Amino acid sequence: MEDSREVTAILSAFSQGEPSAADRLLPLVYEELRRLARRRRWRWGNRRMPGTTSLVHEAFVNMFNRSHADWQSLAHFYYFASVAMRNVLIDSAKRACRQKRGGGEGLADFEGAGVTEQRGAELLAVDLALNRLALADPRLGRIVECRFFGGLTIEETADALSISPATVKRGWDTARTWLYKELKPGVM
Repeated sequence: MEDSREVTAILSAFSQGEPSAADRLLPLVYEELRRLARRRRWRWGNRRMPGTTSLVHEAFVNMFNRSHADWQSLAHFYYFASVAMRNVLIDSAKRACRQKRGGGEGLADFEGAGVTEQRGAELLAVDLALNRLALADPRLGRIVECRFFGGLTIEETADALSISPATVKRGWDTARTWLYKELKPGVM
């Protein structure tokens, strides 16, 4: 409980423009971010995607490059970490697809590994389908970002989005069905 209050105070300090807040925050949230990143990597099932450490560091840097982000709570922060991890994975997938077509030479992959070209194409297809879902139903899009890209549990997603766990569960079931139909053209 003490750590949660300390993190919330640091998030508030960052949103008010205190640059040293990021340095104070990382040690407090690092293990949880690593846990989220490990879940992402395990769920995606590809050892060639950016490593856990790379995913955490890139997501953290991307989040703090946004000036004066307004995170309202620790759960809200983890939601944005999920979105940042999604962006890192999508960028890696795009690099893999560019390399497939002979482009992207000279790009350095962290920890010497990137997303394979097949996984990159799959990840980009999921990203495009998720973008279409988010246009149709923004809440469902945010639920998928938290659950699929951020690896958050139903309860963590509910906290991050300020909705009930039952709403998350229903939304997650609906979104998965919608995405399955969207990604499998021969279905129904």
